[in-house]
Amino acid sequence: MSILRRGLRGEPVRRLQAKLGVEADGIFGPATEKALREYQGAHGLAVDGLAGPETFAQMGLPELILLQVGSRGPLVKRLQKTLGVADDGIFGPGTKKALEKFQQDHGLTADGLAGPLTLAQMTLFEQEITPAVVAQSVLPEDYDPIPPLPMSEYTPALDSPPEVAQAAPGATQEEKPGSSVWSTVKGWFS
Repeated sequence: MSILRRGLRGEPVRRLQAKLGVEADGIFGPATEKALREYQGAHGLAVDGLAGPETFAQMGLPELILLQVGSRGPLVKRLQKTLGVADDGIFGPGTKKALEKFQQDHGLTADGLAGPLTLAQMTLFEQEITPAVVAQSVLPEDYDPIPPLPMSEYTPALDSPPEVAQAAPGATQEEKPGSSVWSTVKGWFS
């Protein structure tokens, strides 16, 4: 799923940190998690230290919203209503199939991922996912990537250092012409 949690690194983490008012180094560490939990508690969100679509929407970071199989919640319900499928709030295979058809019908990459470019085409999202938001979801050509951590800074509880996480399949295709901010996330995914 498209969530940020402790141990991840990349541009989405940097943007989250800037909103939280902590050092925006792009590395989701203890200070970021603490600030996120405080924000979640103060704004009626689940206090889990995970930043996902609902947290991004609440924080005014719609450029980071990426719904895919496994996503859950009110944003998924809105997506399902737009697609005309059962709106149970759980993004499953039926939602993915309907989304792929929607994307194909609208000239988008039919990857089953609902990022800003896809959501901007949907009437239930057009107020918050504007062309400006779509532009923010694409990395500028002069993007300065987050440097890798030295081996000594990896969490010692892990048997091996984190691998570079692959962006969700097709995620970088949707946000043409540049790369999606999600393509920069590195760390552990479960």
